[in-house]
Amino acid sequence: MSPESFIQRWQQQALPLVAILRGITIDEAEPVAEILLDCGFLYLEVPLNGPAPYDAIRLIRKTVGDRGFVGAGTVLNVRQVEAVANAGEQLIVSPNTDAAVIGHSRSLNLISLPAAATPSEAFSAINAGASGLKLFPAESITPAVTKALSVVLPKNIVCLPVGGVQPDSTQMRAYRLAGAHGFGLGSGLYQPGINLMALRQRALAYRAAWRQSME
Repeated sequence: MSPESFIQRWQQQALPLVAILRGITIDEAEPVAEILLDCGFLYLEVPLNGPAPYDAIRLIRKTVGDRGFVGAGTVLNVRQVEAVANAGEQLIVSPNTDAAVIGHSRSLNLISLPAAATPSEAFSAINAGASGLKLFPAESITPAVTKALSVVLPKNIVCLPVGGVQPDSTQMRAYRLAGAHGFGLGSGLYQPGINLMALRQRALAYRAAWRQSME
C-alpha cells in the first residue's frame, strides 16, 4: 500500500494504535482479538518469533474479518513476506530497514511498516516504498528527536513510535505534537497469558490516554 493511501486510511481511524501481540498462543488468539476490537483497536500485529505465529495470525484474521487489519511483526526476509501474504494478511512490520522486504511487501500491496531510528534509515525505508515508519526504539527516539525527524520527512508518511509507550496522555501528547501519528504498543498492553479482564483494562487505559492527548 502506498504512503498516500495508507496515511489517508490511518487518519480516518479513531484509535491509531497498533496492538503488538508478541508471544500470543493459538488458544489466546480469538479472545484477545475480540477484546481489542471491542476496545477500538483495528491494527493487530503478531510477531513471527512467537509460538506458531502463522496459525495465530490466521485465527486472528478469521476473528477480525473486515473489521480491522492483521499482520506480522519481526518480518526479516522475503520468504516470510510471502508466507504472510499467503495467509491472507495485510500488514508487514519489521524491526529494521530492509529494502528487499519493503519492496516485496509493496509489490504484494501489503502495508509496509519498517523500523527506523535515524534519518538515513528513515529515508532508505521511504525510498524503498515503505507505507509508514515504525520509530524504534522509542525509548531513544524521544519527542524531541521525533520532532526533528518530522521536519525533514515527507508529510504523507505515518510515523509510529514503538517501545516503552505507556498509557500516559502527557507522553502521548508530547509525541503527537512532535509529529507522531499514533503508536505501537507491546508489553504495556499485552503479555502472554494475561488475564482477559486485565487486557481489557489496559486497552481501555490506552484508549483513554490517546483521547486525552487530543484535548
